[in-house]
Amino acid sequence: MSRGDMAKPLLGHRSIEGDPSITPVAGRTIGVLGSGDFARSLAIRLVCSGFKVVVGSRNPKRKAGLFPSAAEVTFQADAVKKTDVIFVAVFREHYSTLCDLADVLAGKILVDVSNNTEINHHKESNAEYLASLFPACTVVKGFNVVSAWTLQSGARDGNKQVLICSNNQEAKRTVAEIAQAMGFTPVDMGCMSSACEIENIPLRLLPAWKIPIFLALGLFLCFFTYNLIRQVIHPYIREQKNKLYKIPIEVVNTTLPCVAYVMLSLVYLPGVLAACLQLYYGTKYRRFPDWLDQWLQHRKQIGLLSFFCAALHAVYSLCLPMRRSHRYQLIDMVVKQVVEKKMNIWVEEEVWRMETYISVGIIALGLLSLLAITSLPSIANSLNWREFSFIQSTLGFIALLISTLHTLTYGWSRAFDENQYKFYLPPTYTLTLLVPCTVILAKIIFNLPCIRQRLLRIRRGWEKGRYVKFVLPSATGEYSSGETSSNV
Repeated sequence: MSRGDMAKPLLGHRSIEGDPSITPVAGRTIGVLGSGDFARSLAIRLVCSGFKVVVGSRNPKRKAGLFPSAAEVTFQADAVKKTDVIFVAVFREHYSTLCDLADVLAGKILVDVSNNTEINHHKESNAEYLASLFPACTVVKGFNVVSAWTLQSGARDGNKQVLICSNNQEAKRTVAEIAQAMGFTPVDMGCMSSACEIENIPLRLLPAWKIPIFLALGLFLCFFTYNLIRQVIHPYIREQKNKLYKIPIEVVNTTLPCVAYVMLSLVYLPGVLAACLQLYYGTKYRRFPDWLDQWLQHRKQIGLLSFFCAALHAVYSLCLPMRRSHRYQLIDMVVKQVVEKKMNIWVEEEVWRMETYISVGIIALGLLSLLAITSLPSIANSLNWREFSFIQSTLGFIALLISTLHTLTYGWSRAFDENQYKFYLPPTYTLTLLVPCTVILAKIIFNLPCIRQRLLRIRRGWEKGRYVKFVLPSATGEYSSGETSSNV
């Protein structure tokens, strides 16, 4: 398995939940070696699930008060003798302290729940190391991706999946029965060689979010620098005006919608590129380039970051009238109006522009909220594939169209005003239109009947240059067969 696949370790593995051969095992005696936080949480969950728990500790009298009264706390040797399944809830460096129990541990099932402090810190996994110390035991790796909080509060408050691996199928099945009785979903990860992968999972911080986050930060820095030059540096150089006060609110608020808009278009751009490649090669069976494949896999995260930036933009916009600088500018405008004896400064075009701009922006934010909500697993699992595809694809593209209308309404006629080109730099929103308009134009082209039908045929298995058999009726009514190229 490649390193990139480690971000999604459950894909392609078989869930044991619902297996008719697994039966409840409540009432069985389970041993726990260790007296730390995880051992205590594990004992609590086992007791609540109907198991009899025996905890082995080097200081049972001092540790007994930390465990539930239903759990028996005794010396390690005594605990091992009373059960055949033992959870080893001690750190790797303390495994050697259990060597004195090698004789009584022989033939037992040891469940290794430990984790490391660094990814691939050791050459071999903790479970493999434990198996090497106790060759007469059967070691199963499991429960290390479940937190102590999840064990105490129940599977409903955390990830229900428990990853299990071992070289012994019967031992794996036994641990799977225990996990299922505790309310978790056991997932078979294969043999003991998968233990290293399982132990690395809790150490990875948002593995699927790194590229989208760096992408969002990169776009933010680019647009922020561009807006800083236009809104702060330009007036300082040309008019000797200090506009630094604009940086915390105005410059940031001008940057956020640009990032949100471009990120939203980047959700649908890889689909356009994939369709172009399929049309070019005339098949759906040719692999996409790695960069495009990774891009397609990160569309969910890119979309959620787009919604995050859009939501921040809405909050920042609501806060604009609350600024002290805005109050000063408002008073200054009123004073100038009085001095110039202007009774009415109402501009009908500007009023309609702002009303339309805000209304369309609210609709776009509402659609982005719907896309974000339906991307949550708990919501997505309640939808069938057609419903999910309609929301994420059709409504998502509509959100992109409305966002484009929102941007165009904001620009209005400003794109043709030479005063808007500071340092000969075009307004920021004109730059953001490049990628979204490319996506929209490509979508329109792909929906042309001739191209749409060809793309649909390719996605249904048709291949350019592949010969297929056909059957034609003869003049006598009989059928004769032949061959022709599928691209005819």
